[in-house]
Amino acid sequence: MTMAKMTAGVPRKTVLITGVSKGLGRALAVELAKGGHLVIGCSRSQEGLDALRPLLLPDPNLHLLLQADVRFNSSVEELARVVMEKKGLPDIIVNNAGSINANNKIWEVPAEEFDMVMDTNVKGTANVMRHFLPRMVERKQGIVVNISSGWGRSGAALVAPYCASKWAIEGLSRSVAKEVPEGVAVVALNPGVVNTDMLASCFGNSASLYQAPDAWSVKAAAMILNLSSADNGASLTV
Repeated sequence: MTMAKMTAGVPRKTVLITGVSKGLGRALAVELAKGGHLVIGCSRSQEGLDALRPLLLPDPNLHLLLQADVRFNSSVEELARVVMEKKGLPDIIVNNAGSINANNKIWEVPAEEFDMVMDTNVKGTANVMRHFLPRMVERKQGIVVNISSGWGRSGAALVAPYCASKWAIEGLSRSVAKEVPEGVAVVALNPGVVNTDMLASCFGNSASLYQAPDAWSVKAAAMILNLSSADNGASLTV
């Protein structure tokens, strides 16, 4: 069986994942690589990228892992330049990089922490779309998956900055979906509740009661790989 046919009949795809060095991004990258797909990943942590590389089987050398900080437009501009030069335009982009505030009432959240959440979750997603979407629009082909949250469709005490950022992702995704031509899709994807470091920061030890990223990634990979232009503007849940 060829690599292109390894994932339930889905042709080989090139998938760019931001925030790839831990949590959902890391699990998704490992699952996609296992299925024969080409992974392009970025993270602020070079150490995290180095730890991920040997897990991208069967051949870590097929994939491209780059250090970048999505909060900064210049960093994403350079990321896009290198990606296009080395691997070409991704078929799918997963805007996964995310940050959450420590549990606190909004008036007790330090300004710098609020900025970190907004800059990563909202501006980071916009920066990636700024530099990759025009190429997808020109080709009239491509899928952008913006990772949202159940808290982007509801609210929760003590994590107001995070909730606000994910509500922004829902509105941003739905709006940009109206700006792209047929053949391109922009969707907001709620991953569901998964036991990650971010969940543990909110839930403490009870985070362990929820599904592990590795189990989640099997369902998420299948769903993401099967998205099409017909899903443009949708708010979906794994």
